[in-house]
Amino acid sequence: MDFSKNLNKQYINGSWVDGSDDDVIINKNPYNQEKLQEIKAASKSDVDKAYKAAKDASTSWANALPQERSKIVMKFSEVLEKNKEKIMEWLIKEAGSTTVKAAVEIQICQAIIKEAASFPTRSHGFIMHSSIPGKENRVYRRPIGVMGIISPWNFPMNLSIRSVVTAIALGNTLVLKPASQTPVTGAILIAKLFEEAGLPKGVCNVVVGKGSEIGDYFVAHETPQLISFTGSTPVGRNIGKIAGEALKKVALELGGNNVFIVMKDADVEKAVDAALFGKFMHQGQICMSINRIVVQEDIADEFVDLFVKKAKKLKAGDPSDEKVTIGPLIDTDQVERIQEDLKKSIDAGAKLVLDGKVEGTLMHPTILDHVTDDMPIAANEIFGPVAAIIRFKKEEDALKIANSKDFGLSGALHTIDIEKGVAFARKVETGMIHINDQTVNDEPNVPFGGEKGSGIGRFNGEFILEEFTRLQWVSIQHEGRDYAPFA
Repeated sequence: MDFSKNLNKQYINGSWVDGSDDDVIINKNPYNQEKLQEIKAASKSDVDKAYKAAKDASTSWANALPQERSKIVMKFSEVLEKNKEKIMEWLIKEAGSTTVKAAVEIQICQAIIKEAASFPTRSHGFIMHSSIPGKENRVYRRPIGVMGIISPWNFPMNLSIRSVVTAIALGNTLVLKPASQTPVTGAILIAKLFEEAGLPKGVCNVVVGKGSEIGDYFVAHETPQLISFTGSTPVGRNIGKIAGEALKKVALELGGNNVFIVMKDADVEKAVDAALFGKFMHQGQICMSINRIVVQEDIADEFVDLFVKKAKKLKAGDPSDEKVTIGPLIDTDQVERIQEDLKKSIDAGAKLVLDGKVEGTLMHPTILDHVTDDMPIAANEIFGPVAAIIRFKKEEDALKIANSKDFGLSGALHTIDIEKGVAFARKVETGMIHINDQTVNDEPNVPFGGEKGSGIGRFNGEFILEEFTRLQWVSIQHEGRDYAPFA
């Protein structure tokens, strides 16, 4: 596959074309601010063309044999694997991924692709009993039709692919709009991989444009029957509002303010190791990242001392260096936002126990102890390499902290008493929670999604089958029916 061609283009109806908007999107390396490329932005007319192409292709693709759809999905997996090294290079230079994170992202992509390859034959209907004599009820499962997919910049390839590959496997067509910071890894490479895999034109289309110009229009457009969005809660609420007015389905995976709870009977060293991964993986720029580390007072000093000691060993720097575990934030706006919350929290009484320096978009690990749940660094989603440690006395205090925010995406709990942990976990208002592990978990066969302000719907496995298909009830009256007193 030629990585030198068409990486600055839109992909509409099987053709690589320039956007027709006057604006240009500048794609930069977040670590060194090197300009990677310029992309002529998509306009509303480009969105119209892309949705028309998806609609024109929808009937034939919905009627494609299951084995044909499965074959193309598996070919997509093969092409991705063949070009893995080049794709990792792009994840590093465009998304600020470390080599470890880039490899993990490819691995997660492959897992959901291989799961999706089974969807064409797992998507089935039902024959159901009827209370009416001589009637047969059939329930058919059908593709949604045309979908609009909007993906984020933090895990751009994975969080695009999990919707795109599922939609395609289930017979849907789509238009994909990536984040402006990661257009190549979030969409353009995906279109190139599917083109190489032999996907018919019009099934997958890509528009790269500014949200201020085409974002609301992309959602409100009359053609898509479902909008799949991964990103921030404020943007997700707006998408839900626009889609709701048009009675479109939505699948929303939004922000998180995830808790990592350490009970006094926990294995402290294992808890620290898990916290390091869950907090600092990809600089904390993951919706599932630990936001609040909630530790019982009895072991808090021990936990903090070891956590600080190990965090000091994490190397921050150029993400292309294989020894680096902390790369850059996506842009300086994120750094400034986090620094403001840090300052306000320290002014409010939080204790700075590890002062990580800031170098441009690079933030070294920073740790605050004696944080309270109302401080900005705990109340807001951090999305950066800052750890906020809250101490608690009783288990009911930890539960109150866990459920105090309008988020419920992921969580983790450490205790040697597994059943006590399960009982506690079931009281936490979250879509996912992990005992004796950390918060960043994603497997292709289990339900992924949140509660409250963290989203609507579930991704992965049979659970996403429900989201990305629709049901139709067809009944057959085999025998004459008594319509008395009308007949």
